[in-house]
Amino acid sequence: MNINFSLFAQAIAFAAFIWFTVRFVWPPLLAAIEERQTKIADGLAAADKGTRSLEEAQVRIQTLVEEARTQARQILDQAQVRAGSIVEEARTGAEQERDRIIQAARADVDQQVNKARDELRAQVAAIAVAGAEKILAREIDPRTHQELLDKLAAQI
Repeated sequence: MNINFSLFAQAIAFAAFIWFTVRFVWPPLLAAIEERQTKIADGLAAADKGTRSLEEAQVRIQTLVEEARTQARQILDQAQVRAGSIVEEARTGAEQERDRIIQAARADVDQQVNKARDELRAQVAAIAVAGAEKILAREIDPRTHQELLDKLAAQI
């Protein structure tokens, strides 16, 4: 065996092996490597996107919590204002009702006083007539002297 021929045959075999590897083995390996790189890059991008989404969600949650607290404070303030106005309305209504009851009672008292005065006048007139009857020893006709009795009752 000749060293040149052997070296030459090995070079041809190595070249054939390289050609075969480049032609049939290397493309699927490169495709697998590129696919794996793409998956890794996509995974990293998804992780970054997830992290950003989580941060944005936390910011949105914080904003929503602050808005909810603000709305709750506003609702409580409105409720307190409304409660105060309801109490004030009730107080005003009670005062008006009290004034109305007092006026009605005063009017009733005035009416009863006037009625009692009229009854008293009538009784005084009857007593005066009875007294005059006894004094004069004759009967006075109340119908004929009604005007005189009315004047007498008015003076009393």
